[in-house]
Amino acid sequence: MSYKILKIDPFLAKFEDDINLRMNCYKNKRNELVGENGDLVSFANGHNYYGIHPTEKGWVYREWAPAAEQMFFTGEFNNWDVYGCPMKNIGNGVWEVELEGSDTLKKGQRIQAVVIHNGQTLRRIPTYATRVIQDVETITWCAVVDDVMHDGFEWTDEKFKPAATPYIYECHIGMSQEEGCVGTYRQFKENVLPRIKDLGYNTIQIMAIMEHPYYGSFGYQVSNFFAASSRYGDAKDLKDLINTAHKMGITVLLDVVHSHAVKNTNEGLNQFDGTEYQFFHDGPKGDHSAWGTKCFNYGKNEVIHFLLSNLKFWMETFHFDGFRFDGVTSMLYLDHGLGSAFSGYDMYFSMNTDLEAVTYLQLANELIHQVNPKAVTIAEDMSGMPGMCIKIEDGGIGFDFRLSMGIPDLWIKMIKESKDEFWDIDKLWVELSGRRPKEKTVGYAESHDQALVGDKTIMFRLCDAEMYTSMRKDSGSMVVDRGVALHKMIRLITSTLAGEGYLNFMGNEFGHPEWIDFPREGNGWSYHYCRRQWSLAENPELRYEYLHEFDKAMIAFLKKERIMIKKAECHYIHNSDKIMIYSKGKDVFVFNFNPTNSYDGHWVSVPEVGDYQVILSTDEGRFGGFDRVDKNYVYTAVDNGGTRPGFHCYIPNRCGIVFKKIDK
Repeated sequence: MSYKILKIDPFLAKFEDDINLRMNCYKNKRNELVGENGDLVSFANGHNYYGIHPTEKGWVYREWAPAAEQMFFTGEFNNWDVYGCPMKNIGNGVWEVELEGSDTLKKGQRIQAVVIHNGQTLRRIPTYATRVIQDVETITWCAVVDDVMHDGFEWTDEKFKPAATPYIYECHIGMSQEEGCVGTYRQFKENVLPRIKDLGYNTIQIMAIMEHPYYGSFGYQVSNFFAASSRYGDAKDLKDLINTAHKMGITVLLDVVHSHAVKNTNEGLNQFDGTEYQFFHDGPKGDHSAWGTKCFNYGKNEVIHFLLSNLKFWMETFHFDGFRFDGVTSMLYLDHGLGSAFSGYDMYFSMNTDLEAVTYLQLANELIHQVNPKAVTIAEDMSGMPGMCIKIEDGGIGFDFRLSMGIPDLWIKMIKESKDEFWDIDKLWVELSGRRPKEKTVGYAESHDQALVGDKTIMFRLCDAEMYTSMRKDSGSMVVDRGVALHKMIRLITSTLAGEGYLNFMGNEFGHPEWIDFPREGNGWSYHYCRRQWSLAENPELRYEYLHEFDKAMIAFLKKERIMIKKAECHYIHNSDKIMIYSKGKDVFVFNFNPTNSYDGHWVSVPEVGDYQVILSTDEGRFGGFDRVDKNYVYTAVDNGGTRPGFHCYIPNRCGIVFKKIDK
């Protein structure tokens, strides 16, 4: 069978057999799981069967633990009598215990699973636990009874629909407060959501929600896949946050981690039933050499059932509108993509490709869009796997967007390795505008990755130590002038060229200083770098306010002009002058990256004759610029007998200008 992906990308013609193999693996696995007429929505119900649930007679607890020789259920309900509540093996590795009486278990009671394997008694947290807490005194983690699926929360978001064009505000609940502490769901709802709404972002992508024992992992070493992190509050608080976001018209995405899991045994899935191969690959294949974590066995039906049920759980129980899948590159390749340049198509279709992981991602996307046809899925894939954002029926993997991960790397490389007078403008156009045909991407200049300890945000890299001394509006600093100008230009050109969506990490819109460093032994358990200094943007005496106001105006412009859905057309690039001109519909973008040279009477070619006016400029005084661009002047584009009409205008150095054709 010939799939549409081969017509979308002609370079895939020689890999038709590989595409067919990909699709056959998907179809065979799907048929194996649900049959020809079955559906994944009915299949992905592990959370409704396994775990702890109330019944008409009392409670039931079920667990899949095929290598367990015996299992017991213990906790505060039986005074921690380890062997006092035996579970029954009901077949296929499933263990069950029924407790009579509705008051046998009570909300908030601590509980554990006990597994006997090879004569050893293993204390474990139930794999479907929906609330897991850390004891302050003993520093150990324990599950508690908490029926989050039937807690009586009243949702009011029935009519909400996720945004088709995402303007994403990437955020972390814990570090969203200015105080040196762990922020809460309630504080985020009350203090940060209004900021996001005011800035104009229509989507939040929340990190570190799935429970993780090590705070400093940024939530990427998950232990309990069905538990919302208890650090920030309880499940109702998270539901209230999401419900409130929906009232504001804000889509909520979960940063989901199905690429690996924490290797901890007492807290996580690893060796739950005494074996490493219950959820993960056995031997070296099950260990991620770079991350020190465990790698799922996506070929195992029980693992697929667990992970698909996890996705459905977060969508149905918490009303998440979709997911940003972490570590997709690591999933796609047996070597996790480590050290690979992915310079040719051969690298995507080889013995190194993990077809079982590809199949799982296809199944995951099918399920998500069956649960909510308007759901949004985003792949964190730096390899550029062909078909990542092509429909499954067309031979693709089914994501809606892929993160343009090469763009922030490009900016850091340019800023770090060369002065801006030597920047390659031709390369900048190619890198920002180039992507696979018919595959949508989310463009961004920097995310949380670029701000981690050991690295620097764009603003901090541009200004460095002078951010401590020269960010006052009345402080003259050529370094800060340059940093403020380029910060705005980098964001404007990235947001208008690099994708069909846009992403910003919280605080970076106003040039948040310094880096992110979670409390740890090496920094004296300090929260100083694990917070957001919102007061900087609110201080009318500091230049952070300028950057904040520009970001707000930029997002409003992008939305009003519907820039993301329009095709970019290059009009002019001059590498020596550092000029780039392109258009999207009736909007014309002019960038002058030259650090010193301004150009008077420069020809600006436009799509058609008519009158044009400046609608946005990075040089506006309200954004910390020098007001060298007249927004009131009307430029008349004429046909000069060349390939495009245009007009002459003044283009200041280090400035980005947007012209728009005036309709009469």
